[in-house]
Amino acid sequence: MKIINFASNLAMPMIILLIVAYGLKEKNKVFDTFLVGAKEGIETTFKIFPTLIGLFVAIGALRSSGILEYITHIASPILNLINFPGELMPLALLRPVSGSGSMAIATDIMKNCGVDTMLGIMASTIMGSTETTLYTIAIYTSCIKVKKTRGILIAALTADIVGMLVSVIVCRLLP
Repeated sequence: MKIINFASNLAMPMIILLIVAYGLKEKNKVFDTFLVGAKEGIETTFKIFPTLIGLFVAIGALRSSGILEYITHIASPILNLINFPGELMPLALLRPVSGSGSMAIATDIMKNCGVDTMLGIMASTIMGSTETTLYTIAIYTSCIKVKKTRGILIAALTADIVGMLVSVIVCRLLP
């Protein structure tokens, strides 16, 4: 265990050292290249900032309004038909929108139901096999100024739905 801790503590400094050594070997001005990259990073941050603010406000409104619980209540007959636990519905609704919001819901599920319970394992599997789709699409497309995202959105949300359903199925099949 000590070897793993030592290696993980050394990983980032070694990567930085390797990058600097490679830059020097290629006769690049490493610090100037770093400054150009940092400047581009800040410009990208300013470009996506309005999108981030909009997403954070929408997520806050969604969580505090109680609409997640209302949607879960309405969808419960369908969820029962496909054997999808209703307790996971808030996670399924928020996961494509917010990583931190879905992490809070998954943590809440695990705190209330237990980490080693079927619901806890399903929540963990859903978190690992899906993406914050709307957030990712909003950030990437706003950076490169793509306006028509309908096809991207449909494909990504379909992948999320499949990921959630398969997560539940696999967790039920494995002991």
